[in-house]
Amino acid sequence: MSVGMAAPREPYACDPGRSRGRLVDEPPARTRSPFRRDCDRVIHSTAFRRLKYKTQVFVFHEGDHYRTRLTHSLEVAQIARALARRLGLDEDLTEALALAHDLGHPPFGHAGERALDECLKAHGGFDHNAQTLHVITALEHRYPDFDGLNLTWESLEGIVKHNGPLTNKAGGPVGRHRDRGIPPGIAEYNRIYDLELWSHASLEAQVAAISDDIAYDAHDIDDGLRAGLFSIDDLKVMPLTAEIIADIAGRYPDLDDIRRGAELVRELISFLIDAVVAETRRRLDAAKPASADDVRKHDGALVGLPSEAAEAEAMIKIFLKERMYRHPRVMLVMGQAESVLFDLFARYQQSPHDLPAEWMPPDGEGAGSETGRARRIGNFIAGMTDRFALTEHQRLFASTPDLR
Repeated sequence: MSVGMAAPREPYACDPGRSRGRLVDEPPARTRSPFRRDCDRVIHSTAFRRLKYKTQVFVFHEGDHYRTRLTHSLEVAQIARALARRLGLDEDLTEALALAHDLGHPPFGHAGERALDECLKAHGGFDHNAQTLHVITALEHRYPDFDGLNLTWESLEGIVKHNGPLTNKAGGPVGRHRDRGIPPGIAEYNRIYDLELWSHASLEAQVAAISDDIAYDAHDIDDGLRAGLFSIDDLKVMPLTAEIIADIAGRYPDLDDIRRGAELVRELISFLIDAVVAETRRRLDAAKPASADDVRKHDGALVGLPSEAAEAEAMIKIFLKERMYRHPRVMLVMGQAESVLFDLFARYQQSPHDLPAEWMPPDGEGAGSETGRARRIGNFIAGMTDRFALTEHQRLFASTPDLR
């Protein structure tokens, strides 16, 4: 098979012709598979467009060349499609999941998520994955017959379970949900439309999840270099990046640092993609799944990195955490960003009439439960872009941090 050619779809891939369908039944599209239709709906959603002005690491106005949630999602989709093609999976479903995975992220990246989680602590907390599900099943208002995007079951389960099962078969929370329980938004929706939270997701979803990690590693190195938070030579403390840097120096001894950094990022992505393909094929050969349902019932993830590459990838994450995410400059800006969201949440709770008319509690300020009102405010804030949050803060408060 020629390089770049699509592999035949394997029996363990999700088959659009055998989709479990949609919560609200719709006639099939004339020219698109159900999964291609899902992907197109994500691309045309309002929430997807808003990712353009949502922080990845650097607030949008700190520079035009840093990643945003939108460019991050596009890079995840590119990596995910490459993996899906080589593994014989459904590329449309894989792309839909990669593009949708961050739709629930609030403004200001993980700082915004921490702030909203604290604001909603007494009301179930905030989880960006649960928020993504809420966006695509309720908050998008584009279609005459339903709220949300009415995506296929396979897309919904992939969005909710791409990092693994949320419960055991008895319904008890597992993994990172063991201490706090299943996020309310996921638990409530699962009672309406059973996403089988106890099982693994499809290979397409597992590919989207690992592509997110690969994209983070590569583009955060690129953005960190561009921002001057560390140098290429600083990356030599890790064996994998040191080996790649040495190889680049051997091939291009006079290359400038900008091109050296770009070549490093390309080689790192290629290395990790190749490692995922090799390890996933090894696991598939051992498990021999004959269908997508066999993948779901397997006792572990089938997409992954071999141990040596996984250790190298973990070292990159540790480096980025220490040298980038916890850099004093980044921490200062993110601390100020958290204060913006704390201020907005408190103001809307105290003065609901400061909310836009469509977000005000129904039938006046006192209607509904306290939890219902708080989560309504959380939904509004989570949908904000960085710049809209700052504009709202400027409208409602005498002083707003510059976040630079």
